Amino acid sequence: MRLLGLLVSGLVMFSLTAGSLLAADADKAKKQAEIQKMAQAALPDFYKAKATLKADVEKAPGYAVFSTFGLSFVIGGSGGKGLVHDNKAGKDTFMHQAQASAGVQAGIAQNRTLIVFKSAATLNRFIENGWDVGAGGGAGGAIEGKGAGGAAGGGFASETEVYTLTRTGLQAGFAAAGAKFWKDKDLN
Repeated sequence: MRLLGLLVSGLVMFSLTAGSLLAADADKAKKQAEIQKMAQAALPDFYKAKATLKADVEKAPGYAVFSTFGLSFVIGGSGGKGLVHDNKAGKDTFMHQAQASAGVQAGIAQNRTLIVFKSAATLNRFIENGWDVGAGGGAGGAIEGKGAGGAAGGGFASETEVYTLTRTGLQAGFAAAGAKFWKDKDLN
């Protein structure tokens, strides 16, 4: 009887552990799919903003797409998630983004950022070291996904092209900013 009880207990523990691992893999796949869907939905919006951009993205070694939400009034911050796509390998690397800024700025907005890499070395350096510091200015606004806006900034300037679109919200100003990008340990 005691052996049967131990066997049943062992099977229950094994089932719970295996179930948890399967649920974690399903959750990981779901989160990856959500980020991939966001990136694929964002690309056509960028292509509408600049006619030649689709060809630039296709011939580039790779690109990154991030969706962020931020708030600013003199000082600001934002955070979000995205992916870096290696066109040659066909591989996605899932990443986080955080940004802090200070300057003449005000707003609350959800933005999407597209980074087009001009070289494979820059693409790989971004994935491994993923940070950028720069200054820039911009203005934008959108309500219910319909709007206009843009931004300009520095950092990796000669090795990338960076585009930002305001999805919802309003923002305006000029600020010095630092952004950090890093691999998502849970999704890669």
